[in-house]
Parts: sequence; C-alpha cells; structure tokens
Amino acid sequence: MDEPIDAGSGTWVASRRGAAEAFHVRKCRLEVVSGPDAGLAKVCGSDLIVIGRTGADLALSDRKVSALHAEIRLEPEGYRLRDLGSTNGTYVWGIRVLDAFITPGTTLAMGDSAVRFVPLPESVELPLWGETRFCGLVGGSAVMRRLYQAIDDAARSGSTVLVTGETGTGKELVAEALHRRSARASGPFVVLDCGAAHGELFEDHLFGHDPGAFTGAVRARAGVFEAAHGGTLFLDEIGDLPLEVQPKLLRAVETRRIQRLGGARPIECDVRIVAATHRDLAAGMNRQAFRADLYFRLAVARLHAPPLRERREDVPGLVAHFLDELAPVGAHPLPPEFLEWARSYAWPGNVRELRNAVERAIAAPRGAPSFEDPAPAGATGLPDVDTTVPFKEAKRRVVDEFDRRYMTALLEQHGGNISEVARAAGVDRMSVYKLLARLGIRDERRDGDAGARGPRR
Repeated sequence: MDEPIDAGSGTWVASRRGAAEAFHVRKCRLEVVSGPDAGLAKVCGSDLIVIGRTGADLALSDRKVSALHAEIRLEPEGYRLRDLGSTNGTYVWGIRVLDAFITPGTTLAMGDSAVRFVPLPESVELPLWGETRFCGLVGGSAVMRRLYQAIDDAARSGSTVLVTGETGTGKELVAEALHRRSARASGPFVVLDCGAAHGELFEDHLFGHDPGAFTGAVRARAGVFEAAHGGTLFLDEIGDLPLEVQPKLLRAVETRRIQRLGGARPIECDVRIVAATHRDLAAGMNRQAFRADLYFRLAVARLHAPPLRERREDVPGLVAHFLDELAPVGAHPLPPEFLEWARSYAWPGNVRELRNAVERAIAAPRGAPSFEDPAPAGATGLPDVDTTVPFKEAKRRVVDEFDRRYMTALLEQHGGNISEVARAAGVDRMSVYKLLARLGIRDERRDGDAGARGPRR
C-alpha cells in the first residue's frame, strides 16, 4: 500500500492491489495531561477533531474552555491547529496560536488544561467515489471524490446537514446533490438566503402569514417551510440569521411544525433541512452571535466544500466544463497561456471566480486587457476589499495572495532550490514545503532539491 512512512501526513490516498483507491485518515490520540480532566484520553479517526466543552470530539469539563474551543484539521501536509474564537485562547509553548501547523507530540494549553496531540500509526480507510462528476459537481481530485461519497452517505439519512466552505466553493450545488440523491428527490428543493431579509420580514419568509397579520397582509401567503413540504429546505448563509429569529427556527427544525404570522393553528411541515455558511459558526457561538443549540441541531451531519486552491488538479476539468457551458458557436478559443496561469493563480473567489475568468476570456476581443488579473488591484496595489466576508477571511485572502507572489518570486530567483529559498526567506525548509503545499504552488525543479521532502501524495 502507498502509505506515508512518517507521522507527518494526516491524510493520504492509497490503494491495495486489485482494490479501488481509498482515502486514509490517520488515527490520533488526545491525552489530557493536566487540568480537571487529567488522565482522560480519546482516540479519533476523523480528519476534523474539535476540542471544547460541548459537542466536541474531546469534551473537557474545564470552565475556562469555550464550548467549541479549537480544532485540528488533518491534511496531507500535516496537522493544522485553529483556535475557534475562544474566550481564553489556545497556546503552544506559551505562544497564543490562531492558525498554525503543529508537530506530533505538541501539547496544547487551553484554560487550565493541557492536551497532548499524538498521531498514531493506524488509519481509518474511507471510500472514494469512483467518478469525477457528481450531480453537477465537477472534479476528480481525492478531496472532491471523498466529498461525493460523503454526500451520498448523508443523503440516505434524513438528518439535518450543515455545509461549510468559502464563498464560491459550490455549497448550493452540494445541497442540491444531497436532495437529488435522497428519497425526497421527487419533492421540491426550496432555497432561502438568510442574509436577504431581517426581523419580521424574515419570519414571513420562513413561516408565511395569514390575512391581517401586519399592515398590507391582505391575503394568506405560505412560507418556505410549507413550500418545501415533502422535499428539502436549503437555508443558505445560515450565519447571517438574525439572533432574534434563531430560537423560532430551532423550534421549527425540531418539531417540523410552524405557525404562520397572525395564524392560530400549527401546520405540519415534512421537510429536510440543509444549511450552509461561509462564516465560522463556532466563533459565532463563543461570542454569543449564534445559538449553540441551533448549531448542534443543524450540524448533525457536516460536509465541507473545499476551496479551489486545495484541489488545483481539478482546474483543467473545470475550465473544460465552463467552456462547454459558456462558449457560443464561433467564439474564439481561450488564449494558449490561460490554463497554465489558471493552475498557478490562488483563486480567492474559488470556482465562481474561475467561471467568471473563463467567461471573460472567451468574450473579450483580441487585444483586450489580460485575463491574468481577475480581481483588479486598486490604487494601493492591494486587492479590492470584500466586505461580504468576515475580517479574518478577508485578511487571510490578502495574506495568501502576498505569500503566493513572494514564494513564486523566490522560487524563480533561486531556480526552485528549496534550501536557498528557505535561507532567503529566513525560515526552515519544512515551513517552505508546508507553505508551498498550502498555496498549491508546484515547481518541477524542486525534484532535484536534496534534503527533507514533504508528505507523499
């Protein structure tokens, strides 16, 4: 089997002779070495491990630990620790960590507790979908084929599903695929954008109203719960849901029963709820901006739509797919350098931005400005500010774009030699490997570099 021999990889793809490829997730043990729960240990076999007091994979009784305090995401490049907006912070070697890769054996300090992270030699083997397309989703990368399999598994259950992912990653397509693969496929698929309305108007969208419910309500109107009866209700951008409406939605989700505004009788609604968000709901819970009980009721099953930078091998297939959709008869072909550029670009706007870039490239007349700047810089030289995303996400996108340009320039300057790049950047080689892997930067000249190697794919 093609397994990494070191403990540096959290996930990998391997196959046995005569068997299909499988996605492997390394088992990891969390050991509580100090604090109220000292001696507690938990072995996890998931690519996402959450530590906290409520609904976490490792549940601590420490009152200084937040409900969902921190997460460790297992990736091919290693183990990514992220603080979930906790009240008291997550520390490694006395340094407060927001988002960083950690090494095997690292001890995490949170509240009055300390937890040691120990990757194990064993792994959990998960199946991969056998095809490169799935209900409108396109991509043959391992992370996408794992998502397809997870969608198919979740579709067979009737549980609520929370879909997470950055803007433009195709969360609505994931929700549609869940609906199409479920027993409710013949029923309606109804979408409500939770950021489109507020207050009483939002409740009207959800539950509808009877005549006289408010000024101008002259006739009855059904809400989305009734409209989705027998099918699926997709609540897009659930993180934008007004706090005052959240307990009413929770009651409707739990009971599958609603009452119209101004109405006196309860109405049964047989719906399956799928919610999606680009926001960090765990951080919202910790700052009391999102109800914990609603979060756990929605996240019975969780699916994650990966950003395009984490599946760059899918770019050629996506470009071909968009060309089939968008190219009119007689349109001039894409410039020959488009695909090479598309493979190296960071795509902060993800698949949606790629589609727009393809559309501009085939529509632009010969001699038009280059397609190589799909997000034009302003007078400051920085990308335009996207106020539709949280501050941390907007800042991360700017930093990622700087990191990509900086590392690409260093690779070019030093002929792809990682040792020289590391010396010039003032960091160790492993940090360079992890940064290049995170940004999706590939350079064939690195094959000749001696020394440490990143995890095998």
